[in-house]
Amino acid sequence: MMEDVSNVSVFTLSGLNETTENRYIIFAWTTLWYLLILLCNFTVIFAIALDRGLHEPMYLFLCNLCVNALYGTAAFYPKFLYDLLSPLHVISYVGCMIQIFVIYTSVMCDLSTLTIMAYDRYVAICKPLEYHSRMTNQKVMKCILFCWTAPFFCMAVVVFLTTRLTLCGSNIGKLYCETWAVAKLACSSTTVNNVVGQIIIVIYFGHAVMIVSSYVKLIKTCRISKEGRHKFMQTCLPHLIALFNVAVALLFDVFYSRYGSASLPQSLRNFLALDFLFIPPILNPLIYGLQLTRIRRYVLGLCFKNNVGLT
Repeated sequence: MMEDVSNVSVFTLSGLNETTENRYIIFAWTTLWYLLILLCNFTVIFAIALDRGLHEPMYLFLCNLCVNALYGTAAFYPKFLYDLLSPLHVISYVGCMIQIFVIYTSVMCDLSTLTIMAYDRYVAICKPLEYHSRMTNQKVMKCILFCWTAPFFCMAVVVFLTTRLTLCGSNIGKLYCETWAVAKLACSSTTVNNVVGQIIIVIYFGHAVMIVSSYVKLIKTCRISKEGRHKFMQTCLPHLIALFNVAVALLFDVFYSRYGSASLPQSLRNFLALDFLFIPPILNPLIYGLQLTRIRRYVLGLCFKNNVGLT
């Protein structure tokens, strides 16, 4: 039943209601996971920042991916950890809008960065003689700026439209605030919100089309020579894994948010909703850190140097 509250100032997050018995175990594991996310992403960021030999487009885009992971997870993990130890799982209206904005700008930035990385690999492998003239420092900075400004603009519009809705409820059946969950509480028309949301989905689906087209051309080129196949496995395979991971996680979130059934177990609903906040932020720095030889060598060299210094 909908409440008669048109001026909602606080939302209740009911996603944790059925996990109170295991909250201390979940708190311990989530804390370790978040610390691991911070460690892995900061390690890659500092490795790229401190080694001038890694100041190349591919590594700068990877650095952007890691910075974005820290930005996005900061909107979820601290609040989630606090809620695990709190008897009340609430969030202010303003806090909810900020969480929506940060989490989903981070998701869009991820997709934009992965799209640009696909283009970078396409030029590097398919048109190597044109690479340095195309991927100049100025163009790299413009690409990174685009990765942030486009999502910021899109989510600013979404949040603005969300704040105009008259709400007749304050219960969000998730662990965090999400725009569709808030729109479901509206007793006013959400047609404009739905149209804008669909337009943004189509725009970012276009990113996926660009990535697929880039990789079709890449695979055709790399099949010709052994060196091409090696380049593909070395630099493109991690990107494909990261892309597949983000795509699956986002599909889980979209389908759960829009078509999820309340009859599903709460634990399964939570997993579907959180996959993109748990897996990509840790998997991206790990697969790139392990697969890209120059980053792996730099990090291992730094660790061994510190160990020698301590002894």
